[in-house]
Amino acid sequence: INRVGSMMTVFFAKHEIKNFEDAKNSDQKKYAQYFRAMLNEGVYLAPSAFECWFISTEHTEAIIEKTIEAHKKALKQL
Repeated sequence: INRVGSMMTVFFAKHEIKNFEDAKNSDQKKYAQYFRAMLNEGVYLAPSAFECWFISTEHTEAIIEKTIEAHKKALKQL
């Protein structure tokens, strides 16, 4: 997970993502599987691994907890 402030992106790679070249070499098929697994759990993410997620004041503790639990379930499926 790469993060700056309230923005973050998940990459599936065996190496640290430091630049766009690293990001391009991440496992985009795995991200697509992760995206679908999260969607099945009711969490809609950016469909591309190259788009970032944003946390805002609209995200309640309950929404964040739901997202964390969905994330755990999605990773287990992968």
